Amino acid sequence: MTRPGGVWRNWGRSESVRPQRIEFPRTVEAVQRAVVAAAARRMPIKAVGAGHSFTGIAVAPGVLLELRDLSGVVSVDRERKRVTLLAGTRLHQVPALLAPHGLAMENLGDIDRQSIAGAISTGTHGTGARFGGLANQVVGATLVTASGDLLRVDETENRELLPAVALGLGALGILVEVTLQCVPAFVLHAVEQPESLDAVLAGLDDRVAAADHFEFYWFPHTDRAMTKTNTRLPESAPRHPLSPVGKWIDDTLVGSGLHQVACTTGRLVPPLVPPINRISAKVWGDREFTDGSARVFATHRSVRFREMEYALPAENVRPAFDAVRALIDDRGWRIGFPVEVRFAAADDRWLSTAHGRSSAYIAVHRYWREDPTEYFGAIEQIMLGYGGRPHWGKMHTLGADALRERYPRFDDFVALRDRLDPDRMFRNGYLDRVLGG
Repeated sequence: MTRPGGVWRNWGRSESVRPQRIEFPRTVEAVQRAVVAAAARRMPIKAVGAGHSFTGIAVAPGVLLELRDLSGVVSVDRERKRVTLLAGTRLHQVPALLAPHGLAMENLGDIDRQSIAGAISTGTHGTGARFGGLANQVVGATLVTASGDLLRVDETENRELLPAVALGLGALGILVEVTLQCVPAFVLHAVEQPESLDAVLAGLDDRVAAADHFEFYWFPHTDRAMTKTNTRLPESAPRHPLSPVGKWIDDTLVGSGLHQVACTTGRLVPPLVPPINRISAKVWGDREFTDGSARVFATHRSVRFREMEYALPAENVRPAFDAVRALIDDRGWRIGFPVEVRFAAADDRWLSTAHGRSSAYIAVHRYWREDPTEYFGAIEQIMLGYGGRPHWGKMHTLGADALRERYPRFDDFVALRDRLDPDRMFRNGYLDRVLGG
């Protein structure tokens, strides 16, 4: 299906473009035809998922391939617990697709609206010091290269390319299939509670090491942290899910409705932000429940925001976080969104933010109607000083020269991009900036 280009916007409204052409391929063969046709017209071509990246990584000024119809299960290997999905499959669809086979994804982020291809290509991650990001679960992939041919990468074909293709920024080709290493279905026991920020920081290393999945949020202008600790249990463990009413109150009324009012009020009357944050720190996230893993990992987000997130060597998270707190106090800013801190294991993906090192993530947000430039710019300088690597799908200002210094396999990735896409069919402004033109 094809139609002339309308205006495409990402979820955070930080990027927009009017493509020359939009296509909705339903088959792998249709993607191949689209790439060949774009090459004949000398038009760049990009695939998009759900548009949840805050950067311009998916901006498609030429041909935009909307992959929402390229969705579903291709095959299941029950013995090895592997599932191959079409690239446009949304993360929130995956649990139901895996459930009949008694499988689950090993870890997830806290948003599940993305496509599987978009999530792995931008380095989406969850939390848990013993668990890698979503790209670390990829054991195979098929992409359409600039020539329109299929390139299969797995343990038997082009094995050496998997660490690059599994997190490829959309620069190597159009992903059409992704094979995931899954795990037996499991449940999570979740404990979410407000705590003293100083106490959380004092015991941070022990909390992270002891928990399967630990993270915390800090509301600026308060001395409180909201902690989330998830413990993995067998699928047969008793479940005590949130009641529908309780879930609606926590996630819809408080998490979305009241937070929207708080953001709007804080934007119009900045002096109200500190007292609003103090109230938010008291009413958010004081609950305990046990449910299927995907229902615990992911949360519903309806208040639009913009985000910057940096990955740091895990040992640097405390001084970097302390510097963020001091900066906000020194500048006198009124910051309504919490600062989020998560953790991940080291991995071997060439452009993973956790490549070769155990990592901690510090994420900052601004309401989408507020200009984040000054806040994000100052936070970015702190992160860079502590060895930070920016999340590829979240806002940052770095270019190829700065990024090359932070990724040992950066030049190997660029060389592979040059080989697979010599004419830059899959380029856009963002990729030109971060990889070089």
